[in-house]
Amino acid sequence: MRNAIKGLIGAAGVAAIGVSGAAKSDDTFTIGLLQDFTAVYTFVTDEYHHGQMDYIELVNQEGGVEGHTIETIVRDTGNEPQRGIEAYSRARDQGAVLVDFLSTPVSRAMVNRVLDDEIVMITALHGRGDASHGTTFPYVFPMMATYWSQAMVLADYIDREQGGLEGKRIAHVYIDSPFGREPVPVLEELAERKGFEFETFAYPSPGTEQSATWSDVRRFQPDHVLIWGAGGGQPVSVREAIRAGLDPADILSVVWMAETDANTIGVDHATGVKRFEAVATGTDYPIIERIQEEVIDQGLGAGSEDEVGTTYYNIGVATMAVAVEGARLALEEFGGPLTGEKLRDGLRMIEEFDAEGMMPPITITEEDHQGGGFGRVSQWNGEAWEPITDWFAAHQDIVWEEIEKDAAEFREDN
Repeated sequence: MRNAIKGLIGAAGVAAIGVSGAAKSDDTFTIGLLQDFTAVYTFVTDEYHHGQMDYIELVNQEGGVEGHTIETIVRDTGNEPQRGIEAYSRARDQGAVLVDFLSTPVSRAMVNRVLDDEIVMITALHGRGDASHGTTFPYVFPMMATYWSQAMVLADYIDREQGGLEGKRIAHVYIDSPFGREPVPVLEELAERKGFEFETFAYPSPGTEQSATWSDVRRFQPDHVLIWGAGGGQPVSVREAIRAGLDPADILSVVWMAETDANTIGVDHATGVKRFEAVATGTDYPIIERIQEEVIDQGLGAGSEDEVGTTYYNIGVATMAVAVEGARLALEEFGGPLTGEKLRDGLRMIEEFDAEGMMPPITITEEDHQGGGFGRVSQWNGEAWEPITDWFAAHQDIVWEEIEKDAAEFREDN
């Protein structure tokens, strides 16, 4: 897939797929997939983007969205806010009504711009958690559980299924970045309410060297550890946790833990490790089956067939499925051409949407752009990630206290 992306981007670092640069007709609409293909997030971007593009191809093959063809602008931002701003400005000028950066630094830098320009920005599994506050961030849509909600699901699983939280020692081991630190306030509040001891342990980016951090973790002697990193740092955290004496079953990860990570750890050594899951993996879902039949088997896929059904591929499919559902509702209600304002309102009409069983049912409202904060816990069984709970949300009162607080600070500063 990486070679395919590089081929699309080319030497100039820019790809515009299906976009002429001319004014768009009423029976098309354009989205900008302005992502990091070359720097920090390459561990996820390739498969994620592949899923997005294959789903868009499926929708277009099936007649589009209410008869409207989706056109895409694809550019590499290299995870750099300035390059993101340049890519965004070009996409906006080419008529994009939606953008997705899959980069917290870039998407955070873009918030005021999309609010001013009234262009929808989706920030699934990245970006600002307080963007769930729809009245403060009307054009920003997290769409899936924020890191606050993910932490609450994992902690609630320990409480209900692993002997309770009261009296336990819970370690939060994280990459030293805003992403790694984000769950700390909600976990501290939960520790006060549930009566467990909570300690945080940071390691430096990119996470390939964590030995000093885990020496401190050993002294704490945790009962359970939450690992909050991404990419190459995640297998390192699991190995260090096992070396520190933790049972793999007591290691629980943020969403960024995939099949490749289990293989890097060693499929047997990783057996028992748990993770938050936002979207189901595998190919036994109607959307994935149709992609296989109508896109992959027809030679229209955007990347390697081996990626179909993997964790990040399916997340990419799900993000576009939600976006398309919002566009469908908007066009059905307001007619074309599709604008950012219409798409915003269409997304806010989504009720109990689950991408034909591939994700938890989400409902997006004017107030709640997160969709309810649902997810589930899955466990590596030696061959695949196997769900061990149903979809659920936990401690949303704590989550929304944090959302309200941070959103209020944003309003004061802006």
